[in-house]
Amino acid sequence: MPRRFDQARPFFTLGLVLLVWLILPGVLKRFARLSFYELKAPVDLAASYVGDLQDFWSQKTRTNNELIVAARDLAAVNASYEFRMRDDARLRTEISRLEELLRLPSYGEFRSEPARVVRRDFNAWWQRIIVRKGSNHGILVGSPVVYSGGLAGRVVEVHATTSVVELISSPGLRLAAVFDGDDRPVSFQGGVNPPLRPAQGVLEFVPLDLFATSAAPRSLVTSGLGGIFPPGLIVGQVVQLEPSTDGLFKTGRVLIDERLGRITEVTVLVPIDPSVVNAPGEAAP
Repeated sequence: MPRRFDQARPFFTLGLVLLVWLILPGVLKRFARLSFYELKAPVDLAASYVGDLQDFWSQKTRTNNELIVAARDLAAVNASYEFRMRDDARLRTEISRLEELLRLPSYGEFRSEPARVVRRDFNAWWQRIIVRKGSNHGILVGSPVVYSGGLAGRVVEVHATTSVVELISSPGLRLAAVFDGDDRPVSFQGGVNPPLRPAQGVLEFVPLDLFATSAAPRSLVTSGLGGIFPPGLIVGQVVQLEPSTDGLFKTGRVLIDERLGRITEVTVLVPIDPSVVNAPGEAAP
C-alpha cells in the first residue's frame, strides 16, 4: 500500500498545484505570469544579440568584390527611397490641403519605431512574434506593425524591453479592409494556419460584383476605418471568392506574403495620440 501511494505522489502533487492555481485570484495569476515573462525576457534578448553578433562576424568573411557589389546595390536602393520620400512629402502636403479644403478629419499621426524580431511563436491557434523594444521605447498596446510586405499585425502586449505582436495571419486579428481600387469595406480575419505552410486569411461581407481568382488575384489593403491602421497598407492577395450561404455577400480566401513568416525587422507605428489605440480591436463591417 505505501508503494502505491509513492507511485501516485507525483499525480497528487500536480493535482494540488492545479487546484491552488485555479483558486488564486486573477490579479495574482497575472502578476505571476508577468514576473515569469520578465524573468525570461533577458534570455531571449541575449540570444537575439548573440545572433546579431554572429551575423556581423559572418559578414567580415565576405570578399572585397562582394562588398563592392553589395554597396552598389545599396546605393541604387537608397536613390529609389530618396525619390519616394520626396514624392511622399508632396502627397502628404496635397492630402493636408484637401483635408483643409473639404474639412475632412485627419488620420492619426504615427512615429516610426524600428524593432528587431527576437522570437517567433507560430502554431495553429495564434501566430505571434516578439520584438526587441517595449515600454522603454514608448511602444503602446494596439500600435500597428508593418514590414516590407505591408501590414504585419498589431502590438498586443508591452513589457519593459520587449513587445508581443499578433500577426495578421492569426485568427485573433480582425480588421476592415478594401480591395485596391474599390472603397467598399470588407471584413478580413486571420485563418487557422498550421506551421510551415503559407499563411492565409478569410474574407467576409464581400460585395457580389467583386471577383478574384488564383489566375487573376486582387490586392487587399487596409481601409483606415477606425483610425487604428493607416489606410493603404497591403494585407494580401485575394485568390478566391464564392457566394456566402445567405447569398447576400461573398466570402473569400486571402494569401499573405510568405515573407511574413521569416521577417527579422519590423517597424512599429506608435500613435502620437494614445487614444487612437485604446480600443481592444478594430471594428469590422
